[in-house]
Amino acid sequence: MSLQVLSGRVLRAMLASTLMVVAQSAFAQDTAAGVDRPWSVEFGIGWDNSISGNINSSGIGRINNQNVVILKNTYEDVYGTGLHLRFGGGYLIDEISEVRATFTFQSLDADLTPMGDIGASRLYGQYQDYQSFGLDVGFRLYAKGQDSDVRPYVEATAGLAFVDETDVELVAPSINLAGNATDFYDRTSAFTLGGNAGVLWQVKDRVGLFGQVGVRWVSGMSEVDGLQGTGLETINDKSARWTLPFLVGVRTRF
Repeated sequence: MSLQVLSGRVLRAMLASTLMVVAQSAFAQDTAAGVDRPWSVEFGIGWDNSISGNINSSGIGRINNQNVVILKNTYEDVYGTGLHLRFGGGYLIDEISEVRATFTFQSLDADLTPMGDIGASRLYGQYQDYQSFGLDVGFRLYAKGQDSDVRPYVEATAGLAFVDETDVELVAPSINLAGNATDFYDRTSAFTLGGNAGVLWQVKDRVGLFGQVGVRWVSGMSEVDGLQGTGLETINDKSARWTLPFLVGVRTRF
């Protein structure tokens, strides 16, 4: 069974489970739980800071009859800090408990990266920009005090992220090697796990502002076997990453 088929089935199961929880909660008596306007929609924007993970590992091999040394490059080396967008909603089960579903978009611009050496020349790489779009479902727990204007919260999430195909263009100026685009990673359905802590500030009856920081793990991308026979086959098989997203946004209840 392919990863794409398996991921599609997992996504459908997650969606079905979330809808069942929300539907069951919707039939509960809100007045009994003391919940007013249990539904919410929110939008957040912020930064995606890479804290671990390699876009390529190190290795020694041969390309075009030249000895090649590849140096390790982390996501931070290649992409630095990128854009992180979230849009989603939730349903309050009771005063402090909320089930949630959120769409997440990540976009990071790639810099020209030293890759190592090929023959007598330095080797550089230009990666494609990193972009992913995913769905996270989870559970949020607020501090007690429904009538308070400022409410801290923590949440845990799990989901799927669809990462765009990632290629790299290799350039070795001293030996006039250029424009040799290498398929590095296929389009990938990756698993995600995350945890966040934040504060919600209720500025109006239905409108609140929030800020949060967290950690997010994305499983590795699907490596392409374009390096078979070069001795460099393993430099793209450890691409799982951890990030530290920071977001601010607005939430409305209804």
